[in-house]
Amino acid sequence: MADVSRRNTLLGSAVAGIAALTGGNAHADTLPPDEPAALFGTVSGDRVSLPPLHDTATDLDPPTMNSDPLNKRLGVAVVGLGHLALNQILPGFGRAKSVKVTALVSGESDKARAVGAQYGIPDTHLYDYANFDKLKDNPDVDIIYIVLPNSMHMEYTVRAAAAGKHVLCEKPMATSVADAQRMIDACNQAKRKLMIAYRMQYEPHQRMLIKLARTQANGGIRLIDAVNGQNDLGNGQWRQKKAWSGGGSLVDVGVYCLNATRYITGEEPIEITARTTQPKGDPRFKEVEDIAMFTLRFPSGTVANCASGYSFHQSNHIRVQNEAAWFHMSPAFAYTGLQMQIGRKMGQANSTNSVDMAPVDQFAREMDAFAWSIRNNVTPLTPGEEGIQDLRIIDAIYQSAASGQAVTMPAQPAGRLDVTRGPIPQIDGMAGA
Repeated sequence: MADVSRRNTLLGSAVAGIAALTGGNAHADTLPPDEPAALFGTVSGDRVSLPPLHDTATDLDPPTMNSDPLNKRLGVAVVGLGHLALNQILPGFGRAKSVKVTALVSGESDKARAVGAQYGIPDTHLYDYANFDKLKDNPDVDIIYIVLPNSMHMEYTVRAAAAGKHVLCEKPMATSVADAQRMIDACNQAKRKLMIAYRMQYEPHQRMLIKLARTQANGGIRLIDAVNGQNDLGNGQWRQKKAWSGGGSLVDVGVYCLNATRYITGEEPIEITARTTQPKGDPRFKEVEDIAMFTLRFPSGTVANCASGYSFHQSNHIRVQNEAAWFHMSPAFAYTGLQMQIGRKMGQANSTNSVDMAPVDQFAREMDAFAWSIRNNVTPLTPGEEGIQDLRIIDAIYQSAASGQAVTMPAQPAGRLDVTRGPIPQIDGMAGA
């Protein structure tokens, strides 16, 4: 499929080049006069639609990518120029369709100028933390994307809302429930939208996993197993300092497992048990935990066993056990290369199938989704309420680990799912997901 797509792209580029050289439609002299124009696509405003090439039931190619013109995209100021911003978020703008990077905020002016030069951002649109509030006077900025250490999320969300900008904030949302509530209140008071960057909830494999796990024909969800861990360097990075991070592996990589159990089931846990390890003599864990293991029990009877860690070879996977099928992803939470397998009974035999899906840029997808929410004035799929709920559960996990006792959580409204989430964005690749 991919080869066919590339050939079509190359052919389309060649035809466009011929049209430009001849000053007209390159097809005009080569097609029979009775061929309908719609056979080669239709144009509506700035949107181009092409007819399908293959059977839609088996076609794995993505739909035609239609981007908004640059002058109609929402402008984004990226706050913080660390690994995530430089390696993932900024490159994602090259694949986004509804947003563009228009400003940078960094405490290091040399770094900001160097990155700004790479992305065509003028010096007038470079800010530091002292003059951050001047973003309110920049009409080219609609959204502020906060990519700072966890303890700084609250302050800069509140300041961004006061500047009249919508806020996209990395997870975990904050280092305390109280700070998260301040973020929600500030955005509500300013009538600005707040979205937490749970990129997995916008990723196609995960959207399929949610749909399959909730499909009645596959029976109820009985068990979820999820692990996410890595071997962190002992260099005193900010994630190893509790005042900056709020915790260890649990709040950093364990939140993926926690959040996945919630969005797959659509439920909120009613009971939590947990244990953590904090190895003595290892400077990485002087202030924060290494491994966190926690079990969540949900109202439907589903049980989730999760673990995170900072001291083992990178591993991230999730397995959902339904009554009539299982769904396994490994890797499940990576930036690229996600893979899914499905197992179910087929007559007298057990069948295992792999699912191949076209890759997407997860950061482009979530930013475009936020733009859709803003333009349509609807709650983002992952609003502040989604982030604060994870923090409440994280508090309970730490409480259980410290006490050795199960912690009971408030019951969710009976018969309602996804109570902390907004509607699914109707953008390419997500409509109907």
